[in-house]
Amino acid sequence: MSKPKAPYRKTEIAGRKLSPETMMMSYGYSPQLSEWSIKAPVFLTSTFAFESAEAGAAFFRVMGGRRQEGDPESAGLMYSRFNNPNIEVLEDRLTLFDHAEDAAVFSSGMGAISTTLMALAPAGSVVLHSTPLYGGTETLIRKVMPNFGIRNVDFFAAAEEAEVWTAAEEAMKLGPVTVIYTETPTNPTNDLVDLAMIRKIANRIGEKQGGKSPAVVVDNTFLGPVNQQPIDLGADILVYSLTKYVGGHSDLIAGAAMGRSDLMAKIRSLRSSIGTNLDPHTAWMLMRSLETVTLRMNAATENAKKVAEYLARHPKVEKVRYLGFLEPGSRSAKIHENQAKAAGSTFSFDVKGGQAGAFKFLNSLQVVKLAVSLGGTETLICHPGSTTHAAVDPELQERCGYTPGMVRISIGIEDPDDLIADIGQALDQV
Repeated sequence: MSKPKAPYRKTEIAGRKLSPETMMMSYGYSPQLSEWSIKAPVFLTSTFAFESAEAGAAFFRVMGGRRQEGDPESAGLMYSRFNNPNIEVLEDRLTLFDHAEDAAVFSSGMGAISTTLMALAPAGSVVLHSTPLYGGTETLIRKVMPNFGIRNVDFFAAAEEAEVWTAAEEAMKLGPVTVIYTETPTNPTNDLVDLAMIRKIANRIGEKQGGKSPAVVVDNTFLGPVNQQPIDLGADILVYSLTKYVGGHSDLIAGAAMGRSDLMAKIRSLRSSIGTNLDPHTAWMLMRSLETVTLRMNAATENAKKVAEYLARHPKVEKVRYLGFLEPGSRSAKIHENQAKAAGSTFSFDVKGGQAGAFKFLNSLQVVKLAVSLGGTETLICHPGSTTHAAVDPELQERCGYTPGMVRISIGIEDPDDLIADIGQALDQV
Protein backbone atom coordinates (compact mmCIF):
# COMPACT_ATOMS: atom_id res chain seq x y z
CA MET A 1 0.00 0.00 0.00
CA SER A 2 1.45 3.38 -0.98
CA LYS A 3 2.00 5.99 1.70
CA PRO A 4 -0.55 8.80 2.08
CA LYS A 5 0.44 12.18 0.66
CA ALA A 6 1.30 14.39 3.63
CA PRO A 7 1.83 18.16 3.12
CA TYR A 8 5.58 17.57 3.10
CA ARG A 9 5.20 15.07 0.26
CA LYS A 10 4.24 17.65 -2.34
CA THR A 11 4.82 16.58 -5.92
CA GLU A 12 3.25 19.58 -7.66
CA ILE A 13 2.52 23.26 -7.09
CA ALA A 14 -0.18 25.24 -8.92
CA GLY A 15 -0.56 22.44 -11.43
CA ARG A 16 3.17 22.21 -12.13
CA LYS A 17 4.79 18.83 -11.52
CA LEU A 18 7.95 19.27 -9.46
CA SER A 19 11.22 17.74 -10.67
CA PRO A 20 13.09 15.18 -8.57
CA GLU A 21 15.96 17.68 -8.22
CA THR A 22 13.62 20.11 -6.47
CA MET A 23 11.97 17.48 -4.30
CA MET A 24 15.36 16.19 -3.07
CA MET A 25 15.57 19.31 -0.90
CA SER A 26 12.38 18.77 1.10
CA TYR A 27 10.27 15.77 0.12
CA GLY A 28 9.30 13.52 3.02
CA TYR A 29 10.49 15.88 5.75
CA SER A 30 8.88 18.76 7.62
CA PRO A 31 11.01 21.24 9.63
CA GLN A 32 8.01 21.64 11.94
CA LEU A 33 8.55 18.09 13.19
CA SER A 34 12.17 18.74 14.22
CA GLU A 35 12.47 22.13 15.93
CA TRP A 36 12.20 23.87 12.52
CA SER A 37 15.59 22.56 11.41
CA ILE A 38 15.94 23.02 7.62
CA LYS A 39 17.86 19.74 7.36
CA ALA A 40 16.62 16.58 9.03
CA PRO A 41 18.59 15.74 12.20
CA VAL A 42 20.36 12.41 12.51
CA PHE A 43 18.13 10.19 14.65
CA LEU A 44 20.77 8.13 16.41
CA THR A 45 18.41 6.02 18.47
CA SER A 46 17.87 2.29 18.54
CA THR A 47 14.28 2.42 19.78
CA PHE A 48 11.25 4.74 20.01
CA ALA A 49 8.80 5.34 22.86
CA PHE A 50 5.15 4.41 22.28
CA GLU A 51 2.35 6.79 23.16
CA SER A 52 0.57 3.86 24.81
CA ALA A 53 0.76 0.10 25.16
CA GLU A 54 -2.16 -0.17 22.74
CA ALA A 55 -0.27 1.90 20.12
CA GLY A 56 2.79 -0.32 20.45
CA ALA A 57 0.72 -3.45 20.01
CA ALA A 58 -0.98 -1.96 16.93
CA PHE A 59 2.33 -1.00 15.37
CA PHE A 60 3.67 -4.53 15.74
CA ARG A 61 0.48 -6.02 14.32
CA VAL A 62 0.77 -3.78 11.25
CA MET A 63 4.49 -4.51 10.86
CA GLY A 64 3.83 -8.25 11.05
CA GLY A 65 1.02 -8.20 8.50
CA ARG A 66 -1.72 -8.82 11.10
CA ARG A 67 -3.52 -5.47 10.86
CA GLN A 68 -6.90 -5.28 12.62
CA GLU A 69 -9.77 -2.85 12.16
CA GLY A 70 -8.83 0.43 13.80
CA ASP A 71 -5.08 -0.06 13.44
CA PRO A 72 -3.09 2.60 11.52
CA GLU A 73 -2.43 2.06 7.81
CA SER A 74 1.33 1.94 8.43
CA ALA A 75 3.37 1.22 11.53
CA GLY A 76 4.66 4.19 13.48
CA LEU A 77 8.26 4.44 14.66
CA MET A 78 9.22 1.33 16.61
CA TYR A 79 12.83 0.18 16.40
CA SER A 80 15.57 1.25 13.99
CA ARG A 81 15.91 -2.21 12.45
CA PHE A 82 12.33 -1.73 11.22
CA ASN A 83 12.05 2.02 10.66
CA ASN A 84 13.74 5.31 11.53
CA PRO A 85 13.00 8.91 10.42
CA ASN A 86 16.23 9.21 8.42
CA ILE A 87 15.58 5.93 6.65
CA GLU A 88 11.96 6.79 5.90
CA VAL A 89 12.80 10.19 4.39
CA LEU A 90 15.57 8.64 2.30
CA GLU A 91 13.27 5.90 1.03
CA ASP A 92 10.61 8.46 0.12
CA ARG A 93 13.10 10.46 -1.92
CA LEU A 94 14.63 7.46 -3.66
CA THR A 95 11.26 6.59 -5.22
CA LEU A 96 11.06 9.92 -7.05
CA PHE A 97 13.68 9.57 -9.78
CA ASP A 98 12.68 6.02 -10.69
CA HIS A 99 8.88 6.37 -10.35
CA ALA A 100 8.77 3.53 -7.83
CA GLU A 101 5.84 2.80 -5.53
CA ASP A 102 8.05 1.99 -2.54
CA ALA A 103 11.72 1.70 -1.60
CA ALA A 104 13.81 0.02 1.08
CA VAL A 105 17.44 0.75 1.94
CA PHE A 106 20.10 -1.73 3.02
CA SER A 107 23.53 -1.89 4.62
CA SER A 108 25.18 -2.55 1.22
CA GLY A 109 24.39 -3.11 -2.44
CA MET A 110 24.87 -6.84 -1.98
CA GLY A 111 22.57 -6.67 1.03
CA ALA A 112 19.88 -5.22 -1.25
CA ILE A 113 20.51 -7.78 -4.01
CA SER A 114 20.66 -10.84 -1.74
CA THR A 115 17.59 -9.82 0.29
CA THR A 116 15.61 -9.09 -2.87
CA LEU A 117 16.50 -12.38 -4.54
CA MET A 118 15.89 -14.47 -1.43
CA ALA A 119 12.54 -12.75 -0.86
CA LEU A 120 11.30 -13.31 -4.41
CA ALA A 121 12.89 -16.68 -5.25
CA PRO A 122 11.86 -19.43 -2.80
CA ALA A 123 13.50 -22.83 -2.57
CA GLY A 124 12.68 -24.96 -5.60
CA SER A 125 12.37 -21.99 -7.94
CA VAL A 126 14.65 -20.80 -10.73
CA VAL A 127 16.33 -17.46 -11.39
CA LEU A 128 16.78 -16.64 -15.08
CA HIS A 129 19.56 -14.09 -15.36
CA SER A 130 21.73 -12.21 -17.79
CA THR A 131 25.50 -12.41 -17.75
CA PRO A 132 27.93 -10.79 -17.14
CA LEU A 133 26.86 -9.40 -13.79
CA TYR A 134 28.80 -7.70 -11.02
CA GLY A 135 31.17 -10.33 -9.62
CA GLY A 136 29.46 -10.49 -6.22
CA THR A 137 26.09 -11.06 -7.87
CA GLU A 138 27.48 -13.78 -10.14
CA THR A 139 28.87 -15.57 -7.08
CA LEU A 140 25.60 -15.18 -5.15
CA ILE A 141 23.41 -16.58 -7.94
CA ARG A 142 25.75 -19.30 -9.21
CA LYS A 143 27.42 -20.54 -6.02
CA VAL A 144 25.47 -19.45 -2.92
CA MET A 145 21.78 -19.62 -3.82
CA PRO A 146 21.95 -23.23 -5.09
CA ASN A 147 22.80 -24.18 -1.49
CA PHE A 148 19.28 -23.00 -0.61
CA GLY A 149 17.59 -24.92 -3.43
CA ILE A 150 17.40 -22.01 -5.86
CA ARG A 151 18.62 -22.90 -9.34
CA ASN A 152 19.71 -20.61 -12.17
CA VAL A 153 19.93 -20.43 -15.95
CA ASP A 154 21.75 -17.63 -17.77
CA PHE A 155 21.68 -15.83 -21.10
CA PHE A 156 24.18 -13.40 -22.60
CA ALA A 157 23.22 -9.78 -21.85
CA ALA A 158 23.17 -8.74 -25.50
CA ALA A 159 21.18 -11.80 -26.62
CA GLU A 160 18.19 -11.39 -28.89
CA GLU A 161 14.69 -12.59 -28.00
CA ALA A 162 14.94 -16.09 -29.50
CA GLU A 163 18.07 -16.90 -27.51
CA VAL A 164 16.60 -15.56 -24.27
CA TRP A 165 13.42 -17.56 -24.81
CA THR A 166 15.47 -20.72 -25.32
CA ALA A 167 17.10 -20.06 -21.93
CA ALA A 168 13.65 -19.42 -20.42
CA GLU A 169 12.35 -22.76 -21.70
CA GLU A 170 15.38 -24.49 -20.20
CA ALA A 171 14.75 -22.72 -16.88
CA MET A 172 11.07 -23.73 -16.76
CA LYS A 173 12.09 -27.39 -17.06
CA LEU A 174 13.97 -27.02 -13.76
CA GLY A 175 11.13 -25.42 -11.80
CA PRO A 176 8.97 -22.29 -11.63
CA VAL A 177 10.83 -19.19 -12.81
CA THR A 178 10.19 -16.57 -10.13
CA VAL A 179 12.78 -13.91 -11.04
CA ILE A 180 14.43 -12.59 -14.18
CA TYR A 181 17.50 -10.73 -12.97
CA THR A 182 19.41 -8.35 -15.24
CA GLU A 183 22.04 -5.66 -15.05
CA THR A 184 22.20 -3.05 -17.79
CA PRO A 185 24.65 -1.73 -18.79
CA THR A 186 26.74 -4.67 -17.63
CA ASN A 187 29.65 -4.36 -15.25
CA PRO A 188 32.34 -4.11 -16.59
CA THR A 189 31.73 -4.64 -20.32
CA ASN A 190 28.86 -2.16 -20.97
CA ASP A 191 26.74 -4.70 -22.83
CA LEU A 192 23.04 -3.83 -22.94
CA VAL A 193 19.98 -5.86 -21.97
CA ASP A 194 16.82 -4.99 -23.93
CA LEU A 195 14.41 -4.33 -21.05
CA ALA A 196 11.28 -4.13 -23.21
CA MET A 197 12.14 -7.58 -24.56
CA ILE A 198 12.73 -8.90 -21.02
CA ARG A 199 9.27 -7.67 -19.99
CA LYS A 200 7.83 -9.54 -22.98
CA ILE A 201 9.72 -12.71 -21.99
CA ALA A 202 8.44 -12.42 -18.42
CA ASN A 203 4.86 -12.18 -19.67
CA ARG A 204 5.34 -15.24 -21.93
CA ILE A 205 6.74 -17.20 -18.97
CA GLY A 206 3.71 -16.12 -16.96
CA GLU A 207 1.39 -17.54 -19.60
CA LYS A 208 3.27 -20.86 -19.46
CA GLN A 209 3.15 -20.85 -15.64
CA GLY A 210 -0.58 -20.31 -15.27
CA GLY A 211 -0.44 -16.56 -14.87
CA LYS A 212 2.50 -16.49 -12.46
CA SER A 213 4.97 -14.16 -14.15
CA PRO A 214 8.48 -13.83 -12.76
CA ALA A 215 9.49 -10.52 -11.20
CA VAL A 216 11.79 -8.53 -13.46
CA VAL A 217 14.64 -7.24 -11.26
CA VAL A 218 17.16 -4.78 -12.73
CA ASP A 219 20.44 -3.59 -11.24
CA ASN A 220 20.32 0.10 -12.20
CA THR A 221 23.58 1.16 -10.55
CA PHE A 222 25.57 2.10 -13.67
CA LEU A 223 23.21 4.71 -15.16
CA GLY A 224 20.56 5.32 -12.50
CA PRO A 225 18.88 7.13 -11.08
CA VAL A 226 19.46 10.14 -13.35
CA ASN A 227 20.13 8.56 -16.74
CA GLN A 228 17.89 5.48 -16.78
CA GLN A 229 14.48 4.54 -15.29
CA PRO A 230 13.83 0.82 -15.99
CA ILE A 231 10.47 0.79 -14.17
CA ASP A 232 9.08 2.86 -17.04
CA LEU A 233 10.21 0.03 -19.37
CA GLY A 234 8.51 -2.76 -17.46
CA ALA A 235 10.86 -3.61 -14.60
CA ASP A 236 9.18 -4.61 -11.33
CA ILE A 237 12.07 -4.03 -8.93
CA LEU A 238 15.30 -2.03 -9.17
CA VAL A 239 18.34 -2.70 -7.03
CA TYR A 240 21.19 -0.29 -6.41
CA SER A 241 24.55 -0.03 -4.82
CA LEU A 242 23.94 3.41 -3.29
CA THR A 243 27.65 3.41 -2.52
CA LYS A 244 28.17 4.43 -6.14
CA TYR A 245 26.62 7.46 -7.83
CA VAL A 246 23.86 8.17 -5.31
CA GLY A 247 26.29 8.28 -2.39
CA GLY A 248 28.89 9.50 -4.82
CA HIS A 249 31.70 10.54 -2.46
CA SER A 250 33.36 7.19 -1.70
CA ASP A 251 32.57 7.60 1.98
CA LEU A 252 29.71 5.18 2.65
CA ILE A 253 28.38 1.69 1.93
CA ALA A 254 24.65 1.23 1.21
CA GLY A 255 22.12 -0.36 -1.11
CA ALA A 256 18.48 -0.04 -2.11
CA ALA A 257 15.59 -1.93 -3.67
CA MET A 258 12.52 -0.18 -5.05
CA GLY A 259 9.50 -0.83 -7.20
CA ARG A 260 6.08 -2.52 -6.91
CA SER A 261 4.63 -2.18 -3.43
CA ASP A 262 3.40 -5.80 -3.21
CA LEU A 263 6.86 -7.16 -3.99
CA MET A 264 8.54 -4.56 -1.78
CA ALA A 265 6.42 -5.76 1.16
CA LYS A 266 8.08 -9.19 0.86
CA ILE A 267 11.55 -7.64 0.55
CA ARG A 268 11.01 -5.30 3.48
CA SER A 269 9.71 -8.16 5.65
CA LEU A 270 12.81 -10.25 4.97
CA ARG A 271 15.04 -7.25 5.62
CA SER A 272 13.49 -6.88 9.06
CA SER A 273 13.95 -10.59 9.75
CA ILE A 274 17.59 -10.94 8.73
CA GLY A 275 18.78 -7.44 9.66
CA THR A 276 20.20 -6.14 6.38
CA ASN A 277 18.84 -2.66 7.15
CA LEU A 278 20.77 0.60 6.79
CA ASP A 279 21.87 2.71 9.76
CA PRO A 280 20.48 6.23 10.38
CA HIS A 281 23.74 8.13 9.93
CA THR A 282 24.45 6.62 6.52
CA ALA A 283 20.84 7.35 5.53
CA TRP A 284 21.40 10.99 6.52
CA MET A 285 24.58 11.12 4.40
CA LEU A 286 22.67 9.73 1.42
CA MET A 287 19.97 12.38 1.84
CA ARG A 288 22.74 14.96 1.56
CA SER A 289 24.19 13.29 -1.53
CA LEU A 290 20.83 13.07 -3.33
CA GLU A 291 20.69 16.86 -3.41
CA THR A 292 23.61 16.95 -5.88
CA VAL A 293 23.33 13.60 -7.67
CA THR A 294 22.14 15.13 -10.96
CA LEU A 295 24.87 17.76 -10.96
CA ARG A 296 27.57 15.18 -10.22
CA MET A 297 26.38 12.59 -12.70
CA ASN A 298 26.00 15.14 -15.49
CA ALA A 299 29.48 16.55 -14.88
CA ALA A 300 31.04 13.08 -14.79
CA THR A 301 29.22 12.10 -18.00
CA GLU A 302 30.63 15.12 -19.83
CA ASN A 303 34.14 14.36 -18.57
CA ALA A 304 33.84 10.70 -19.60
CA LYS A 305 33.03 11.65 -23.18
CA LYS A 306 36.27 13.63 -23.45
CA VAL A 307 38.39 10.91 -21.87
CA ALA A 308 36.83 8.16 -24.00
CA GLU A 309 37.47 10.14 -27.18
CA TYR A 310 41.13 10.52 -26.18
CA LEU A 311 41.48 6.81 -25.42
CA ALA A 312 39.89 5.84 -28.74
CA ARG A 313 42.70 7.65 -30.57
CA HIS A 314 45.56 6.29 -28.47
CA PRO A 315 47.79 3.67 -30.16
CA LYS A 316 48.26 1.67 -26.94
CA VAL A 317 44.52 1.16 -26.43
CA GLU A 318 42.87 -1.68 -28.37
CA LYS A 319 39.18 -1.26 -27.56
CA VAL A 320 37.07 1.33 -25.71
CA ARG A 321 33.79 -0.10 -24.38
CA TYR A 322 32.01 3.26 -24.08
CA LEU A 323 28.28 3.58 -24.75
CA GLY A 324 28.84 6.78 -26.69
CA PHE A 325 30.66 4.77 -29.37
CA LEU A 326 27.83 2.40 -30.30
CA GLU A 327 27.48 2.05 -34.06
CA PRO A 328 24.59 4.27 -35.26
CA GLY A 329 21.62 2.19 -36.30
CA SER A 330 22.90 -0.98 -34.62
CA ARG A 331 20.70 -3.02 -32.28
CA SER A 332 22.73 -1.91 -29.27
CA ALA A 333 22.46 1.74 -30.29
CA LYS A 334 18.68 1.46 -30.64
CA ILE A 335 18.37 -0.23 -27.23
CA HIS A 336 20.51 2.45 -25.61
CA GLU A 337 18.49 5.21 -27.28
CA ASN A 338 15.22 3.68 -26.04
CA GLN A 339 16.40 2.99 -22.50
CA ALA A 340 18.84 5.67 -21.43
CA LYS A 341 19.42 9.40 -21.57
CA ALA A 342 23.23 9.41 -21.62
CA ALA A 343 26.30 7.20 -21.97
CA GLY A 344 27.27 7.49 -18.31
CA SER A 345 30.76 7.81 -16.91
CA THR A 346 31.93 4.26 -16.23
CA PHE A 347 33.38 2.14 -19.00
CA SER A 348 36.18 -0.30 -19.78
CA PHE A 349 39.03 -0.26 -22.25
CA ASP A 350 41.70 -2.74 -23.28
CA VAL A 351 45.36 -1.83 -22.86
CA LYS A 352 47.82 -3.43 -25.25
CA GLY A 353 50.20 -5.96 -23.75
CA GLY A 354 47.62 -7.98 -21.81
CA GLN A 355 47.66 -8.04 -18.02
CA ALA A 356 51.31 -7.00 -17.87
CA GLY A 357 50.55 -3.94 -19.99
CA ALA A 358 47.47 -3.12 -17.95
CA PHE A 359 49.34 -3.41 -14.65
CA LYS A 360 52.19 -1.22 -15.93
CA PHE A 361 49.64 1.41 -16.96
CA LEU A 362 47.76 1.22 -13.65
CA ASN A 363 50.94 1.46 -11.58
CA SER A 364 52.02 4.60 -13.49
CA LEU A 365 48.91 6.70 -12.77
CA GLN A 366 49.34 9.69 -10.47
CA VAL A 367 46.00 11.54 -10.41
CA VAL A 368 43.58 8.71 -11.15
CA LYS A 369 43.08 6.51 -8.06
CA LEU A 370 43.78 2.76 -8.33
CA ALA A 371 40.83 1.35 -6.41
CA VAL A 372 37.65 -0.69 -6.83
CA SER A 373 34.16 0.86 -6.79
CA LEU A 374 32.81 3.56 -9.08
CA GLY A 375 30.56 6.60 -9.23
CA GLY A 376 32.59 8.79 -6.85
CA THR A 377 33.63 12.41 -7.25
CA GLU A 378 37.16 11.17 -7.91
CA THR A 379 38.18 9.07 -10.91
CA LEU A 380 38.71 5.42 -9.98
CA ILE A 381 40.28 2.64 -12.04
CA CYS A 382 40.82 -1.10 -11.54
CA HIS A 383 41.60 -4.37 -13.29
CA PRO A 384 38.29 -6.31 -12.98
CA GLY A 385 39.73 -9.70 -13.91
CA SER A 386 41.96 -9.71 -10.83
CA THR A 387 39.78 -7.69 -8.42
CA THR A 388 36.01 -7.12 -8.64
CA HIS A 389 35.41 -10.11 -10.92
CA ALA A 390 38.27 -12.34 -9.78
CA ALA A 391 35.85 -14.94 -8.38
CA VAL A 392 34.11 -15.32 -11.76
CA ASP A 393 35.18 -18.56 -13.45
CA PRO A 394 37.85 -17.98 -16.13
CA GLU A 395 35.67 -19.71 -18.75
CA LEU A 396 32.80 -17.35 -17.97
CA GLN A 397 35.14 -14.34 -18.08
CA GLU A 398 36.26 -15.39 -21.55
CA ARG A 399 32.67 -16.01 -22.67
CA CYS A 400 31.66 -12.53 -21.54
CA GLY A 401 34.47 -10.83 -23.43
CA TYR A 402 36.93 -10.08 -20.66
CA THR A 403 40.51 -9.73 -21.86
CA PRO A 404 43.68 -9.78 -19.73
CA GLY A 405 44.32 -6.13 -20.61
CA MET A 406 40.82 -4.85 -19.79
CA VAL A 407 40.61 -2.10 -17.16
CA ARG A 408 37.50 -0.34 -15.85
CA ILE A 409 37.48 3.39 -15.26
CA SER A 410 34.88 5.51 -13.49
CA ILE A 411 35.35 9.14 -14.43
CA GLY A 412 34.87 11.73 -11.69
CA ILE A 413 34.40 15.47 -11.68
CA GLU A 414 38.04 16.58 -11.90
CA ASP A 415 39.28 18.74 -14.78
CA PRO A 416 39.10 16.32 -17.75
CA ASP A 417 42.29 17.70 -19.28
CA ASP A 418 44.16 16.77 -16.09
CA LEU A 419 42.76 13.25 -16.30
CA ILE A 420 43.82 12.97 -19.94
CA ALA A 421 47.32 14.17 -19.09
CA ASP A 422 47.64 11.55 -16.35
CA ILE A 423 46.28 8.74 -18.51
CA GLY A 424 48.56 9.77 -21.36
CA GLN A 425 51.74 9.71 -19.30
CA ALA A 426 50.77 6.34 -17.82
CA LEU A 427 50.11 4.83 -21.25
CA ASP A 428 53.54 6.09 -22.33
CA GLN A 429 55.03 3.66 -19.80
CA VAL A 430 53.43 0.63 -21.46
